[in-house]
Amino acid sequence: MAEKTYTEQQNIKYKKKLNELLDILPDFCTQYFDSLEFNKQPRTKVAYAMDIKGFFEFLIECIPKFSSYAMKDFKPQDLEKIDGTDITRYLRHVKLYKKNGRDITNSESAAKRKLCALRRFYEYFCRYEIISLNPTIKVDMPKIHEKTIIRMEPNEVAEFLDNVESGNKLTKTQLQSHEKLKTRDLALLTLMLGTGIRVSECVGLDINDVDFDNDRIRVIRKGGSESFVYFGDEVREALLNYLEERKNLTPDEGHENALFISAKKKRLCVRSVELLVKKYAQTVTTVKHITPHKLRSTYGTNLYQESQDIYLVADVLGHKDVNTTRKHYAEIVEENKRSARNIVKLRKD
Repeated sequence: MAEKTYTEQQNIKYKKKLNELLDILPDFCTQYFDSLEFNKQPRTKVAYAMDIKGFFEFLIECIPKFSSYAMKDFKPQDLEKIDGTDITRYLRHVKLYKKNGRDITNSESAAKRKLCALRRFYEYFCRYEIISLNPTIKVDMPKIHEKTIIRMEPNEVAEFLDNVESGNKLTKTQLQSHEKLKTRDLALLTLMLGTGIRVSECVGLDINDVDFDNDRIRVIRKGGSESFVYFGDEVREALLNYLEERKNLTPDEGHENALFISAKKKRLCVRSVELLVKKYAQTVTTVKHITPHKLRSTYGTNLYQESQDIYLVADVLGHKDVNTTRKHYAEIVEENKRSARNIVKLRKD
């Protein structure tokens, strides 16, 4: 049997997780999640299910009329016993609450996502006239305070990659594995900085996704669509050097096709890449919180500054809506507009 792709493996994992959550949630929830079968990815459905589970847990813990309920006791009609005040209280609750003795916090954007998930949940049962009241529409969406995009400056990128190659500024403990893994690390981080792919897209790459004849990689985007992303000479060289080493590795069964392999001979995971980026970023800056997504932002910024084409940036980054790209790079767009104010001369000096 052929090895399943990373995307297929992830989808199976999330489908299993969704089934586990549906076994816990009230029985009527299954109807809603079945309706999402063809228009949402398994990972998205799991996120929705976690949010809905959290809502029912809140009702049992914090709303007196439901204090005697078990999760499976809820019926659709119970949704109509909740009003806008309860929803507002829920949003306040998710920003800071205790679970298993630990403080759990959520950002404004996370609170907004949870309200969106709950609103869709209510809308489904209203649409099919199972219930008639939707208290979520009486509550305003949390306001998201825009944050300045953190990105690496060109000199920081150069030092970052130099340190990946040399091991400069790494601790003694980090240096113990550096020589063995530096070629892989350099290939992976050069690829991310040179293409702007998402960390999930990066760890999902198989060897046969790399096309050196056309200098491109095949990636599976969010939502499951396939796309080709082109890379330059620096990325090409780094990948070729790594693949030469990769030939000598014998990955564990089920991981043979993975492009990037961990020291434990398995496909590298998202968390491992996050830690990898953090390790090398700390050799360059302790002020900026550099994550894999910041490498993507760095690439997007550089591409826009060089091309001045927001549609090209949107396409290369895999944004379905150019307004998403425009929002992320609004600061640069505005600066370019300011810089252009004296380009057109009305009268010669």
